[in-house]
Amino acid sequence: MWVMLNDAFLSIVENRNNKSELLVRARVEGDLERVFTNVDTFVDEAADYKYRAFIARKVVEKVIASKVADINYPNFKGSVSSGDHKRHDAYMRVWSEMNKIQE
Repeated sequence: MWVMLNDAFLSIVENRNNKSELLVRARVEGDLERVFTNVDTFVDEAADYKYRAFIARKVVEKVIASKVADINYPNFKGSVSSGDHKRHDAYMRVWSEMNKIQE
């Protein structure tokens, strides 16, 4: 699952070795820590998502649900910090590509 927050981009998949955990991955340093407090992260230089953490499913569920509950903007793209140009531009490219497949 990809989760695009206005201050973090995450990829969340099942931990192959422990079904009670999820492997939460990020491409930008600090994204994991912005979303999940007190998380033990590690770096895998050879991986497609460099920043990683194994987190209990229930914790991920609770945190992501709280992010949904905290939505306070009418336009997602506009909620991305104006100082975070790289993230905003990347999100715009994703938006544009997904717009192309809209029926």
